[in-house]
Amino acid sequence: MAFLTCHFKSDVLGKACAMNVIIPQKPSRKDCPPYPVLYLLHGLSDDYSIWSRLTSIERYAWDYEVAIVMPDGERGFYTDAQVGFKYWTMLSQELPEIVANIFPISRKREDTFAAGLSMGGYGALKLALKQPDKFAGAVGISTVADIKDWFTNVRATPEMTNIFGSNEIIDREGNDLFALAESAKETANPPKIMTICGTEDFLYQNNQNLRNHFLKIGYPGYEYREGPGVHTWSFWDQWIQVALKFLLEK
Repeated sequence: MAFLTCHFKSDVLGKACAMNVIIPQKPSRKDCPPYPVLYLLHGLSDDYSIWSRLTSIERYAWDYEVAIVMPDGERGFYTDAQVGFKYWTMLSQELPEIVANIFPISRKREDTFAAGLSMGGYGALKLALKQPDKFAGAVGISTVADIKDWFTNVRATPEMTNIFGSNEIIDREGNDLFALAESAKETANPPKIMTICGTEDFLYQNNQNLRNHFLKIGYPGYEYREGPGVHTWSFWDQWIQVALKFLLEK
């Protein structure tokens, strides 16, 4: 595997950005096929370097011959903010084009996946559920799963108001995972979804709410996993291996 740190300009954000990329390394470039790609997203307090620093993600990816793209979403919740940057547009539209122009990755839906933790779990699930024609699957670990509950009861801060505005705007702009799951379910080929949470995580009930909704609507290809753990890297390092197997094992 090759590991690269890539600095690039985002026209959407109007600023310099960075991402880490893990990509399979073939002896001969002419024999290199377009690789499947996994967009792996960080949480609220982290950056693009965190997955490669605090997990063995490069080693875990070895058996799958998958490119892993770890972009920087700052504290933007991978959402077009009401006041601030358009991180959803950057992540969902601009970044895939930049990545495909630089690296030998597949543009096919069946080769495109997302995963993330906490804020990144929210972003990963939104990528797949909001764009079921582009993503074959997603996994959210310790996800900020019930964004209305988060916005109203957990982190009712000016920062969150600048991003989401209000619950009415969350609905209007398609930022609620519950509604997105219902929409994706009605498509011809819904992406497969897994959610994972530690039983002692402060977001456990948040994740239970979303799990119950997936089960209630009968979403096809949905799986839920939980185990002992809190909102820490020891939990995420363990469970990202389960996520990779769910998404990438044929």
